[in-house]
Order: sequence, then structure tokens, then C-alpha cells
Amino acid sequence: MSFTQPGQLVGAGLIGLVVAYLLARLGYSDLPTLPVFSGVTLLLVALIELVLALVLRPRVLRKPGTEPVESLTAARAVALAKASSLAGAIMTGCWLGLLGYLLPMLEVVHAARQDTLTAIIGAISAAALIASGLWLEHVLRNPDDPEEPDEPEE
Repeated sequence: MSFTQPGQLVGAGLIGLVVAYLLARLGYSDLPTLPVFSGVTLLLVALIELVLALVLRPRVLRKPGTEPVESLTAARAVALAKASSLAGAIMTGCWLGLLGYLLPMLEVVHAARQDTLTAIIGAISAAALIASGLWLEHVLRNPDDPEEPDEPEE
């Protein structure tokens, strides 16, 4: 399994942004006002991953008094980290796409003000999910593996 690349996250975020913007253009007038804290669930998942990373880090580094991480547990946590960073990128794009639709109409549509706050909270929460996913993935790197692949000798 390869580590998450920035291009993967940027691509997923751009897809989310375009889709959310287009959907907002097509159907925003039919939606009810968004709950202000609807994006906070992503922040809760990010906090859970942060705690998981804090618990697993000493075990991965084989600190004295800690039990080593089982390989299946590490693999599951890496899968969670990769999925979370990708989901966070998609949702950041979605919230930014909605924000891009709402900002020009702030003065015209009353509901756009509250929905703008919702989009900002959601984007921040989704960005936190990206960060926690990437950090958890970093924490789970095998300390015995070299950071950079060795260059072949000539």
C-alpha cells in the first residue's frame, strides 16, 4: 500500500468542489436552511483519529513498556487514515464549492448568510479530518523502513 499523495487529495477535492457547486446551482433554492453544525461530525472523526494516533505512536516506535502494534491492527488503522484523508479532501471540496456558490449572493439571499457559516465550519472540520488522517498515516510508518528509497549504485 502506498502512502497518500498530495495530488490524490487535490484531485478528490476538486471533484467535490465542482460537483457541489453544480448541485448548488441546480437545487439550492429547493433546500431548507442547513444546520449550522452539520460539518462538525467530521471534526469528531478527526479527534478520534488524533486520539488513535496518540495511542499508537509509542507502540509503533516500540517505546519501553508498550506492546507492539499487531500488523492487522496497523493495516486497519492505515486504511482508516487513507480513507479519512480522502473523505476529508472530498468534503473540503464540497464545502468550498457550496461556499463559492453562496458568497456572491450573501447580500441578496437571507438564508445564504447562515449557510455560509455552515460551509465555513464544515470546511474547517473537513480540513481537520485531512490533517488527522495524514498524521495517523505518518505515525503508522514502520520505523525500520528507510524514509527514502536507496539510490542504486552505479
